Amino acid sequence: MPQLNLVPRGFIAGVADRILRAAQAARTRPQPPATKTAAAFPVSPWFSFDAVSGATWAPRDYTAFAREGYMQNAVVYRCVRMIAEAAASVPLCLYDGAHELDDHPLLRLIAAPTATSTKAELFEAWYGFLLVSGNSYLEVAALGGEPRELHILRPDRIQIVPGEDGYAEAYDYSVDGTAPVRLDGEAVPNVRKVLHQKLFHPLNDHYGLSPIEAAATAIDIHNAASRWNKALLDNSARPSGALVYASRDGNLTTEQYNRLKQELEIGFQGAANAGRPLLLEGGLDWKTMSMTPKDLDFIEAKHGAAREIALALGVPPMLLGIPGDNTFSNYQEANRTFWRQTVLPLVQRTTAALGEWLAPAYGLSNVSLQPDLDDIPALSTEQDALWARLEKSTFLTDDEKRAAVGYGPKPAEQKFNPGQIRKPPGQPGGGRWTKPGDGGGSNTGANGSSDGGTADGSLGDNTDTPSDSFDPVAEQTPPIGDNSEKPQQIADRYSPDKFGWHQ
Repeated sequence: MPQLNLVPRGFIAGVADRILRAAQAARTRPQPPATKTAAAFPVSPWFSFDAVSGATWAPRDYTAFAREGYMQNAVVYRCVRMIAEAAASVPLCLYDGAHELDDHPLLRLIAAPTATSTKAELFEAWYGFLLVSGNSYLEVAALGGEPRELHILRPDRIQIVPGEDGYAEAYDYSVDGTAPVRLDGEAVPNVRKVLHQKLFHPLNDHYGLSPIEAAATAIDIHNAASRWNKALLDNSARPSGALVYASRDGNLTTEQYNRLKQELEIGFQGAANAGRPLLLEGGLDWKTMSMTPKDLDFIEAKHGAAREIALALGVPPMLLGIPGDNTFSNYQEANRTFWRQTVLPLVQRTTAALGEWLAPAYGLSNVSLQPDLDDIPALSTEQDALWARLEKSTFLTDDEKRAAVGYGPKPAEQKFNPGQIRKPPGQPGGGRWTKPGDGGGSNTGANGSSDGGTADGSLGDNTDTPSDSFDPVAEQTPPIGDNSEKPQQIADRYSPDKFGWHQ
């Protein structure tokens, strides 16, 4: 991954050294001749204060993004965790065309990618690396011509090897400068060993752009504000200042200067000395040097940086507890926006890539891996509203309503089973189609089997029917379970004489 190394410069570097040099220069500066005005108003030694120098920015590489961003910034950490955990919790469905596959080796592989990891761990790492570095790599391990395990690879350990056409041909994997291991070729036919998922980068053909890089300036400001707070607590929660020696008797000697500096460091710095009064000797005066947090609008600047970080990562600030950005009517609306605009687009693009990558290993050509939107609690209100609208849509058929919510046509109701046996003639209800498991009395046919079947318990070939093409049930028999007719009426309808059946 290309790195951009910037030479850091101090934000307010060497303020104390500048003050010391200015004081020493004042000691050696020629003094103007004494005048009446100077005698009445003594001139104290002066000090200089430089303007703010160039800002210090963190390096723009994966290590800096991981350490300065994810590991040391609470806003980045929470945003990445929220997105990765939400995306990893989405249930997945596998479709072969329009038919859903409830049980398939691909689904079992995703549910248990390795012997020691789960689907949630796999996808949390995948989405986490994608958000921190802009790149995510997944390796497949095959055995016996079938994918058996899926392993996540750290992006900082991967180097893309482009081919003659400019596209990625292989991937070199190296740990801490060791000899790289080249991952190329196919794990199984038509399935390459590594799946590389990346975010859009306008200036790089091979590597993706990290959202943290887009928010790097805001992250540096937020981290600097946190360090500022820590420094204020370490220094009695007071801004830095200077002791000015304003006596006409002369300047402090080196011994006096060192003693005064040592007393300040020992007796007045640190949280344990907070609020301790400062005792000044004659001729000393305390002058505040730095701007106060109020002058810098410190708190608002920190909240503004936090909002920029959340914006770059796609998390509504309300979900992070950041004040001043209440653009949503309620928390539920913000959460639904988070799922619709951030989580689901990320899940859909990654699951589509995963399905297309592994489908050839199972001989599937029209397979697709899709998120199950009906099983996401955050979107349940949208599903309820959709079902309510469809229920009121009288101009739609039942099959059209089912298609609108992602279901297939309603199965046709089966009125009878063409292979169902009939009761033997000469018995009550003779010739009537029987229900499954309906003994109907002894119902022993001429072949000695129950319900007119064969001796071995099979349905038989219905040789007692005069014509295989004639189906009395389809013509006259009501559906099974319809008790609208009395038993005698049914028996008369299917009498042996009517259909030409003889015992």
